[in-house]
Amino acid sequence: MKLLITGGCGFIGSNFIRHILNKYPDYEIINLDALTYAGNPENLRDIKDDRRYRFVEGRIEEIETIKRLMQDVDAVVHFAAESHVDRSIKDALPFLTTNVIGTYTMLEAAKTASVKKFIHISTDEVYGTLDDDGKFTEETPLRPNSPYSVSKASGDMLVRAYYETYGFPAIIVRPSNNYGLYQFPEKFIPLMITNIIDNIPIPVYGEGENIRDWLFVEDNCRAIDIILHYGKDGEAYNVGGNAEMRNIDITRNILSLMDRDENLITFVKDRPGHDYRYALDNTKIERELGWKPSSDIETLLKKTVKWYRENEWWWRPLKKRLSSESKGFWSRQH
Repeated sequence: MKLLITGGCGFIGSNFIRHILNKYPDYEIINLDALTYAGNPENLRDIKDDRRYRFVEGRIEEIETIKRLMQDVDAVVHFAAESHVDRSIKDALPFLTTNVIGTYTMLEAAKTASVKKFIHISTDEVYGTLDDDGKFTEETPLRPNSPYSVSKASGDMLVRAYYETYGFPAIIVRPSNNYGLYQFPEKFIPLMITNIIDNIPIPVYGEGENIRDWLFVEDNCRAIDIILHYGKDGEAYNVGGNAEMRNIDITRNILSLMDRDENLITFVKDRPGHDYRYALDNTKIERELGWKPSSDIETLLKKTVKWYRENEWWWRPLKKRLSSESKGFWSRQH
């Protein structure tokens, strides 16, 4: 099988590429990435010379580039997106351009090329927010609350429209908050870990009461793999980690793992329109495709902390760049 992966130099995309090449010796991958701030070729340093892998720098809105790459592709896994909520609050236009127009361009080119499968990677944030009870199912109405989540929900609707209107073989994947190896250090968990290593205060929104369902990135890659091969066209699948934690609790957990006290915690003004809680019901993917998260969050946080401690070569240049770009963004979390 030959796959076109968009956004493959990003966090989840690079982990997925590594997963596929390790699992399927006969598969080939084209990785299209614009190398914006979160796209890092160093994420794939270990496989860049693999004969089954080819990197192309370009944007998903560039229709001629996309048409050329689609010519002999069997399937598309579409990760490419602007994905940071705080950045979308400051300037929504790049999110609409990439996440809506870019997704339209990908769908149109894939339909023209008669691609056999199109996997669109979305987010649990399209559902909006929950109170203390219940979980999102795939039937929950979409009620996005940030410019980022609105742009992703718009992409989902385009994917659905291409299936309903043209019979195009597309599937939507909605994962919960990912964490793990190679995550851009602007995001909450790697921001905490790297700040602790450098003895820098950890910013926590409000009082840290917001709740997220945490999903290890390698579990997400397994889910996307299964959906690619066995998922039903026209469907959406939730992929949750079954690991709900308040932000303050996950902060304390990481501090404990790194033998530091809570003096490093700094509470900052809450984000506008900050969703209180996300939680995904995995019943559909578990029942239909047999996927479950693999391990407990305590074990996987230890693995994540260990990786960041051992790979300063990877994150220090990114942290330095972020600090020089904007102190405001560096003090924020996802």
